[in-house]
Amino acid sequence: MTINRRCLLGTATLAVLAFATQSNFSYAADVNVNIGYQPIVEPSRVPQADGTYEKVTGAKINWQKFDSGADVITAIASGSLDIGYVGSSPLAAAASREIPIETIFVVGLISEAEALAVKGIDKPEGLAGKKIATPFVSTAHYSLLTALKHWKVDPKSVEILNLRPPEIAAAWERGDIDGAYVWDPVLSELKKTGSVLATSADVASWGGPTFDAWIVSKKFAEEHPEIVTGFVQVTGKAYASYLANPDSWNAASPEAEKIAKLTGAKVEEVPALLKGYHFPSLKEQAGADLLGGGTAKAVAETSAFLLEQGKIPAVLPDYAPYVSSRWVVEAAKAGL
Repeated sequence: MTINRRCLLGTATLAVLAFATQSNFSYAADVNVNIGYQPIVEPSRVPQADGTYEKVTGAKINWQKFDSGADVITAIASGSLDIGYVGSSPLAAAASREIPIETIFVVGLISEAEALAVKGIDKPEGLAGKKIATPFVSTAHYSLLTALKHWKVDPKSVEILNLRPPEIAAAWERGDIDGAYVWDPVLSELKKTGSVLATSADVASWGGPTFDAWIVSKKFAEEHPEIVTGFVQVTGKAYASYLANPDSWNAASPEAEKIAKLTGAKVEEVPALLKGYHFPSLKEQAGADLLGGGTAKAVAETSAFLLEQGKIPAVLPDYAPYVSSRWVVEAAKAGL
């Protein structure tokens, strides 16, 4: 699955979209939407902070912060979340268990934004016997296992601990772990006193690409298609704004400040953290490389690996039902 950087529209169009489409979704004002996000540095944090999702969809949104995609999947499966932000590994695990979800927007191919940070280890062989933390069934977990396989290091020789990002930060500070495969902004803190053994860009080159995505409960999508379309419109506009002029999202920009407040990242680090992803435009989303085919293929390949690792009981013959280009196509027709 390949993702290229392209430019679409500038920041001014975001406000225009909000004004032009608000009336179209005004009848959704009595709908409460539960959205699960993760404190990851990416463009959609800006409209989240600005209340643009509420303005465009007309819905009442209850934003809930999660520390891992696995927790987001659990919440969607229980019916307590309608829309959620997950990585490709928990997405694959959920689809393999036939949880009724759809992928509606590919956030981006993970590159430098996730990595294996270590202390006192300078080569892969040195991982044997060490304590390495990662959130289980996450993209970081998948990347760690893929890296170990590439290095021919037996995962059983490594003490792999299931810790969420905040727990990883605390364990690292206490000296309880020797390393962690995790994402920003926690990764940035670990790199200050540790070294990076591999990034997700390296793992992608070894045959294990990972990505983040927005997913929706199929039940919610069927009942409120206008809200899902509006959500994708706003997300696409945020990405277009960033892609049009990434350098303007500098440390002194209001965008960086808003992202920092929602993620806990340091505002001066936001520009570099944004560059840890390759963000696709809305127009690219529906293409063959992404929601038009490539994403389902990537989910299938990830599922096959998870089965090999004993993380899921079985794989499906087809993952296309868990990926839809409908929403990005309709969002583009509606105004982008």
